[in-house]
Amino acid sequence: MDLSSIQPGLLIASLMVAATPILIAALGEMVVERAGVLNLGVEGMMITGAVCGFVVAVQTGSPLFGFAAAAGGGAALALIFGLLTQMALANQVASGLALTLFGLGLSALLGQSYLGVRPPSTARLDIPVLGDIPGLGAVLFAHDWMVYFGLFLTLAVWAFLRHTRAGLILRAVGENAEAAHALGYKVVRVRLLAILFGGACAGLGGAYLSLVRVPQWTEGMTSGAGWIALALVVFASWRAGRVLMGAYLFGGMTVLQLNLQAAGVAIPVEYLSMSPYLVTILVLVIMSARRNQAPGDLGRTFHSAR
Repeated sequence: MDLSSIQPGLLIASLMVAATPILIAALGEMVVERAGVLNLGVEGMMITGAVCGFVVAVQTGSPLFGFAAAAGGGAALALIFGLLTQMALANQVASGLALTLFGLGLSALLGQSYLGVRPPSTARLDIPVLGDIPGLGAVLFAHDWMVYFGLFLTLAVWAFLRHTRAGLILRAVGENAEAAHALGYKVVRVRLLAILFGGACAGLGGAYLSLVRVPQWTEGMTSGAGWIALALVVFASWRAGRVLMGAYLFGGMTVLQLNLQAAGVAIPVEYLSMSPYLVTILVLVIMSARRNQAPGDLGRTFHSAR
């Protein structure tokens, strides 16, 4: 066992990369749930985004086009969910689970001919001056642009929900759809827009896995990342800051257990592999134990004719 091989700087840089796909997907799902909709199809939208982004990036040679296609693929799948739950008034839980199964099957079909193919590399965004800081520069300021997009998205979602009229309307719809409808707000429209945003974010998170995190396509490569994103939203009490903390905690534990395996720590690999999930859930449960701030109408079907 040689723990000296674990470099703190590299560990921090790696956890930022590992946390990014879950962070982006969880932020999108948080917006959806703040609108009063429970979409359990995050895993299906992520894997669909992963394959759509991979295929388009390989065909066009542009990772940017790949991420755009991933957002579109995730949003398209989310639109199906939105039409089923908001227009046809289908059960949200059943529709979300069906969406996950559909996404997993569709991605396996679309990705059959891309196994073993390498996608174009996503360029790193070297930030001037900050990137030249000894020690911290290479660790914090020399990542690909999606890492910083995840941080920006956290701030943007927080500001949108807390300090904009549109965010206030969305939260009102999630807390009491009937009251919001009585005030003249378009509940179904607001929820559909939130669902599309959540789907696009899930697609981006999936594409980050296939284009950056593990730059290749393999069937089922999300490996439960969508379910972790769902758990983060709940345990973070629907707060953007806590979602960021939870995603970075999960990313840190994931990277740490890989480093511990490489260092030859005398702990069964199975225990190390499950540790990121257990520690993340334990810490976030403790964080959210004091107050449960679930939106009042979360998961409830709304019909304007009632």
